Amino acid sequence: MSATADRPADTDLARRLGVTAGQVVQEYGWDDDVDEDLRAAVEQATGEPIEDEDSIEVADVVLVWYRDGDGDLVDTLVDALTNLGDGGVVWLFTPKAGRPDHVEPGDIEESAPTAGLHATSSISASPDWSGTRLASPKGRR
Repeated sequence: MSATADRPADTDLARRLGVTAGQVVQEYGWDDDVDEDLRAAVEQATGEPIEDEDSIEVADVVLVWYRDGDGDLVDTLVDALTNLGDGGVVWLFTPKAGRPDHVEPGDIEESAPTAGLHATSSISASPDWSGTRLASPKGRR
């Protein structure tokens, strides 16, 4: 198959994440287990490389890869908010149930409000990762 044959799936995934051309996307928690197809879809949609956690750019979207044992989830989410612009969203990716280092949904439900966020939707982001869209409550940012 050619690279263009894969393009519709990439476009669909980026659309589901709400990522569009020209947006700045920052990433936390990258490791060799992340879904590279998802990352490629985001970079294709924005036309820009994903910024790492040391970036000082104002981000429209922050991707957080988080596994059980990665430290405190609240602290991770607070760090992810550092460069998030007004109206921006955080996508929290966690291993699916049955996968190593799975994070219970209740942990996300408890941690997000403490960090000043609330879950707005969830998706099956890839074969191994679930995604939870987190946003600031209206009027708080």
